Amino acid sequence: MTLTAPDFEQLAAEHRTLLSQYGRVQSRCSEVIAAQARSIDALQGEVIRLRAAVIWKNTALAAREERVAAVESAIPGLPRRLALARKVESLVNRIQDLMRERLRSQWRMEATAPGKAGIVVEAVPDAELRAKSVLCVGRDESAATVAQQVVERAGGQFMHHDGGDQGQEAGAALEASLLAADLVICQTGCVSHNAYWRVQDHCKRTGKQCVLVEQPQAMLFVRSADAVVAPAVFAAQEKSAESVRME
Repeated sequence: MTLTAPDFEQLAAEHRTLLSQYGRVQSRCSEVIAAQARSIDALQGEVIRLRAAVIWKNTALAAREERVAAVESAIPGLPRRLALARKVESLVNRIQDLMRERLRSQWRMEATAPGKAGIVVEAVPDAELRAKSVLCVGRDESAATVAQQVVERAGGQFMHHDGGDQGQEAGAALEASLLAADLVICQTGCVSHNAYWRVQDHCKRTGKQCVLVEQPQAMLFVRSADAVVAPAVFAAQEKSAESVRME
């Protein structure tokens, strides 16, 4: 087969094109190989750093174990003391649970005492006070302290107002506390008449639970048989209110 001059020129042009493409591919491969080499170097450096960190942590852990062993050997009976401490903590928790049960039993006994007719009352369990705001209105600080301990132990939020509403600021503070409360405890003998009627009016309008306590030292946490304060409860509270007005 004889090549003519045009055919030879065409083959030469194709050969130059292939050589150019081959050069570009070779350059690209060289760049990829160099990038992979850099990535491998970085990964190897990271492996070395991680190994060093593991060695350092293992060394620190071994040193800590040695110190703990030295302390245990220096203090006779330390493991037994730690076991006793854990047992004491468990017993303390158990005692607290028993004290809560005892308080609930006392509340139930006092709630069923004479003079509570017309109101179905029972001790409010911890679950009903958890994550709720309880407002105690009255000037008796000792009773408020007892109520605060019970509410906070049950997981609730305790608020206190002294029951005075003299002045615009005091009345506004009482109203704000009533709005923020989920349960209201009113010490009828330790609040002003205006504060007493303000509490009663707010609870009637909003349907909030309202507990009237004639003797502050009793501080019973009670609730009506319904989820909200029932009309029968308010009837009994109105009777108590009449006695307050007569005084």
